[in-house]
Amino acid sequence: MNDRVNSDTTSSRTILKPRRLALLGTVAALGVAVLASSPGSSPLGMASFIAPARAAEAAATPPGFGDLVSKVKPAVISVRVKIDQDNDKSAMLQQNRMDSDEDSPLDQFSRQFGFRGPGGMNGMPRQRHQTITGEGSGFFISADGYAVTNNHVVDHATSVQVTMDDGTVYTAKVVGTDPKTDLALIKVDGKKDFPFVKFSDQKPRIGDWVVAVGNPFGLGGTVTAGIVSASGRDIGNGPYDDFIQIDAPINKGNSGGPAFDMSGNVIGVNTAIFSPSGGSVGIGFDIPASTAKLVVAQLKDKGVVTRGWLGVQVQPVTADIADSLGLKEARGAIVDTPQDGSPAAKAGIEAGDVITAVNGTATKDSRDLARTIATLAPGSSVKLDVFHKGDSKTVTLALGELPNEQHAKSGEGKAQPGAGTPRLGLSLAPAGDVQGAGQKGVVVTEVDPEGPAAQRGIQTGDVILNVGGKPVANVGEVRSELAQAKSSGKNSVLLQVKSAEATRFVAVPLA
Repeated sequence: MNDRVNSDTTSSRTILKPRRLALLGTVAALGVAVLASSPGSSPLGMASFIAPARAAEAAATPPGFGDLVSKVKPAVISVRVKIDQDNDKSAMLQQNRMDSDEDSPLDQFSRQFGFRGPGGMNGMPRQRHQTITGEGSGFFISADGYAVTNNHVVDHATSVQVTMDDGTVYTAKVVGTDPKTDLALIKVDGKKDFPFVKFSDQKPRIGDWVVAVGNPFGLGGTVTAGIVSASGRDIGNGPYDDFIQIDAPINKGNSGGPAFDMSGNVIGVNTAIFSPSGGSVGIGFDIPASTAKLVVAQLKDKGVVTRGWLGVQVQPVTADIADSLGLKEARGAIVDTPQDGSPAAKAGIEAGDVITAVNGTATKDSRDLARTIATLAPGSSVKLDVFHKGDSKTVTLALGELPNEQHAKSGEGKAQPGAGTPRLGLSLAPAGDVQGAGQKGVVVTEVDPEGPAAQRGIQTGDVILNVGGKPVANVGEVRSELAQAKSSGKNSVLLQVKSAEATRFVAVPLA
């Protein structure tokens, strides 16, 4: 969708660094003393409540998972792949990137699952010419042999084999992959009666039981259990991060395997772990079933995934931005710039507009907007609730198609306020007076390193295009708009600032 998405600072977005974080745990023991008495006696009426207490304890003991496991385990498979580095230059480049220090969080997690680890797959030293192998997990979703796994399990594979719970080995083909969600669909031909499982139609609750089945360390079908720890996790992998966090132990080789609810339905696809050591510490991440169903349906139908495209760069609405615009609460996504010729631009959406809802459903922040638009088909009609220059309106438009080379990129989402007066530590000049600055706005010619503007990220060369929604062409107009904002009782004013990287909105606190 080429929508530039900055994650909300209030969501405490953190990219996990396995080598830098350590998790500590403590265990507390509770001792209970019971008074003894002579046979037949009941001091303090003890016998009257000991039996009910034991009954309650027995009732609280969770049932075993044997029946559930026997039902779903036959549908879970081990996925083994081969990659010929001699014939797949892209795989070599990908592996080299994963071995570097400049890899993504999912690359780090992938190494921990046993894929493309330091020195090569499975930790083996790389040779100049070799065939490398890796193992993961997957599960059948239909009797005719369609199965789901992770994209990073089968990425660049020259051959794929699956091993069933009974030891039977089949050759599989890759039907399609979706790197943006790290999902892949594979197919085993030759049979019409494979055991299979279904995706859950219900979103799991935090605290619900979860059972993970997979192929950890190449040991074959292994079962672990735990609970759903959290939902909506963003681990910095991509613009559509919406992971379920579980504490059921998952390890190397579990990647691509299913996590089940107590009804035997798949609630998520095991994809990543956080681990300082490479083994499970009880923090695993699953792609939600709702996401997997949509992606798998497209992969089965077309072999690729197409997503709706709005064509805007957006950032979250902070409290300062909300105050400067007169919004009652800090929610929605503010448009930095609509792209020329995009569906948004054609529909009249402008810089500074805040998208507050899509098809009647409230938009939480910029990442929520990106995920929502991505689930809609290109060409579909959508209604956007937009806050435009102090008024609310509804805009109807037809979505475009997100080209393959376009990505909804995310930044840190920091509101980096600029300023337009000397007391904020800035010197300004009309853009037309500064070579290369263009003809619109005012250019920041000097920044006091100790001033508030410098601390908020404003740099020399930045161009302030408008203040409070009004275009500015000189220092006087900047001062006038700042004074008007303050006299109106606002605590901050919104600036549109253009830098070498992008155009963004920043909220400036008014002293």
